[in-house]
Amino acid sequence: MSDIIPPLYYIGVDGGGTRCRARLRNRAGQVLGEGFGGAGNIRLGLGLVWRNIMAAVDEALSQAQLTHADLPDIHIGLGLAGVTSATSAQVTVDAGPDFGAISVASDAHAACLGAFSGKDGAIQICGTGSAGYILSDGVGHGIGGWGFEVGDDGSAAGLGRAALRAALRGFDKIAPATDFTREMIASFGGQPADVIAFVTTATPSDYGAMAPTIMAYAEKGDLVATALVRAVAEDIGLYLRRLHHLGAKRIALVGGLGEPIRPWLSTRDAALLSEPEQDAVEGAILLARGASNGLASPGKLLV
Repeated sequence: MSDIIPPLYYIGVDGGGTRCRARLRNRAGQVLGEGFGGAGNIRLGLGLVWRNIMAAVDEALSQAQLTHADLPDIHIGLGLAGVTSATSAQVTVDAGPDFGAISVASDAHAACLGAFSGKDGAIQICGTGSAGYILSDGVGHGIGGWGFEVGDDGSAAGLGRAALRAALRGFDKIAPATDFTREMIASFGGQPADVIAFVTTATPSDYGAMAPTIMAYAEKGDLVATALVRAVAEDIGLYLRRLHHLGAKRIALVGGLGEPIRPWLSTRDAALLSEPEQDAVEGAILLARGASNGLASPGKLLV
């Protein structure tokens, strides 16, 4: 039997392409505080991401009347976008403050842990980015999640990118122009050059911010917006069917685009879905609890 004494506190952090969410629980499981910070995708730079993480953590600590002096008594679990290998997880751990233990996994792994309370199941993330993930017999397997440049099909960022392409094609009169495509161009200043100025520095979250407007036009029946949303729904269906083929009996749709896109899924794809039991932050707390469950001695820990 392990002689490791559990820490006084656990923090879980869900870090996606737009924001971080943190939740602080004590050893007994009571929620003591919550907080929010900026984007948690490590591809944006570890310095920036750790500042965003700590902004969320500090807000949660403040609610519990705790400070950085208490960090050695806290085990933190991080589910972060952009973590694609043990190496990327380890460098994230190494860059962090002196918590009692730091456990790092992909945002998909943490979300899957939370969705089914650590048991087998699968998730399809439809947030700023996208990824499928299945947990079977304790082993995780990801699908997609390769980043905005070459992936993120079925995501808010991918939807925004497709909308701008459609708007520019409409402007050039080589594809349909509608009220939606005209508003997209107008929202940046009215000329294609304004759109190009935007994309020169835009982040995935900037593209994803267009999703509510696109969904609203699709719901009104706009020809172009409807086609874009249906294409995203079909992309999500490809992931859902692949996860089912891999053996997933339960698949949870998670992320900010999850609920808005659900009515657009085919009947076949919608039938594969189950409701998540907990959120990704609770999955990150399960990561943190693993560090005090006889798996490692106190100190920084890679999971």
